[in-house]
Amino acid sequence: MEFKTILYSKESGVATIKLNRPEVYNACNTDLTTELRSALKAAEKDTEVRVVVLTGEGKAFCSGQDLKDSSKDPNRSFSDSVRDRYNPIIVTMRNMPKPIICRLNGVAAGAGCSFALACDMIIASDQAKLVEVFVNIALVLDSGSSFFLPKLVGPAKAFELATMGTKVTAEEALQMGMVSRVVPHDQLDIEVKKVTDYYAQAPTQAIGLIKKMLNKSHHSTLEEMLEYEAYCQEIAGAGADHKEGVQAFLEKRKPDFKGN
Repeated sequence: MEFKTILYSKESGVATIKLNRPEVYNACNTDLTTELRSALKAAEKDTEVRVVVLTGEGKAFCSGQDLKDSSKDPNRSFSDSVRDRYNPIIVTMRNMPKPIICRLNGVAAGAGCSFALACDMIIASDQAKLVEVFVNIALVLDSGSSFFLPKLVGPAKAFELATMGTKVTAEEALQMGMVSRVVPHDQLDIEVKKVTDYYAQAPTQAIGLIKKMLNKSHHSTLEEMLEYEAYCQEIAGAGADHKEGVQAFLEKRKPDFKGN
């Protein structure tokens, strides 16, 4: 695949999607949002891909909407832009039955912050920052931040971060539960590889089902989740990886999961 605004690579079961507009801190224009969704869909459909990494080229992860680009169309519909460009990306990320790891290499602002929070894990450089910058231009949260943020940090802190546009350092984000790990910037690739090495050899189907279960738990009762657990366990139990896992346990060896 050839893209203009992202870099896509695949190696050893890991698909890496890198936002590639470093001259504008990987700000989102129409090309980037279109290509990002296409790349996510490609990774989802590729049976060789077991885990996806989302990151940015250069100093930033993603600075959100490219305001210089959008100012060329002052009469644009904000709702159409969100519904047509950003929402499909977030839905694709959350519905993907594979883990998505955010390699947070720098600042994540606005929709860029939403992209990071929509990932399943965030491995952050100690130089990274997250900021819900929308309020600084008198806009509201979008791209899922109003859903993810209060669930991660609680409603009161979410209100503060969203209405004051507070910059959150990587260490502060770790304390709040916004990111999974923080490492020195020069160790970021090493730490991300540790995580992707694990998921590239893990039981991908079971992990995809776990992701669906956790998504569903946000809006379900205990009784509904108990039933959904039973449903998903039937699917997982019929998979080849379950059989391999049991056999490996009995033979006292490491399982060789194939992802199904």
